[in-house]
Amino acid sequence: MKLTSDYVGAPFKEYTCTVDARRTMNYAAAVGDANPVYINDERPEGIVAPPLFPVALTWPIVEHITDYMQADGFPQEVLFTQVHYSEHLSLHQPVAPGMHLTIQGVLAAILPHRAGTYVVIRFDAQDAAGRPVFTEHLGAMMRGVECADAGKGGESIPSVPSQTGESVLWESAIPIDPLAPFIYDGCTNIYFPIHTSVQFAHQVGLPGIIHQGTATLAVSVHKIMNQEAGGDPHRLTAVYCRFSGMVIPGSSIKVRLTGKNKTAGGTDLFFTVFNAEEKKAISDGYLRLKD
Repeated sequence: MKLTSDYVGAPFKEYTCTVDARRTMNYAAAVGDANPVYINDERPEGIVAPPLFPVALTWPIVEHITDYMQADGFPQEVLFTQVHYSEHLSLHQPVAPGMHLTIQGVLAAILPHRAGTYVVIRFDAQDAAGRPVFTEHLGAMMRGVECADAGKGGESIPSVPSQTGESVLWESAIPIDPLAPFIYDGCTNIYFPIHTSVQFAHQVGLPGIIHQGTATLAVSVHKIMNQEAGGDPHRLTAVYCRFSGMVIPGSSIKVRLTGKNKTAGGTDLFFTVFNAEEKKAISDGYLRLKD
């Protein structure tokens, strides 16, 4: 199969939603984050959603991508080859219950890659006043799909700072309960059967069900935020990672902070997440904290 980069720039149909407290609190429960800022709705200043909650807001678009993508002739069969390869979130303001959001999507990049073709979708969310809330660059790897040309859109993909040197500043083990994928599935409505059906997972060549990549990222961000930012989600402005390995429920992951650079106005944090086999489950992890 081949995919041409001529589809770069194709828009998606507009998606709107109203955020409610049940969904934001359920997301916190899905990743085991009991921070009162997410679940205590008696707080005078109200509650906000956990930082990775935007992935649940854009999932209805991704789940029904052929209904939303306006690209005549796009070879839909390549979509069956995709895996979630990278995630970049820019957080312009916290998502909070009561927000009415409009989400615009665009096919931002199609690039050749040694593993196939790298496709990046950009989602921009605005509140009812037109203020930016978050920007997501979701990267999918179309495995075994050849990019038919040199690719387009690479310059539009946000970059993150390069880590200078690497050390172990701290590391922490996090157990992944056997039921964790089911809880994440049910509390977020992010559904794909490789995470909840042993039978389906075996049919596609997996050893069993695997923990959702965004769930692994979310629990890792939770750990780092508690350790480095006192659990204050208002300080987090950017998250990036590349998904590079499987996490099996019933095992443990190890979150390792490998770099911490103080810069003008904030701090850059670099991290890696290892699975139980000491292989990287999340590579090139990056968080930006503002002062």
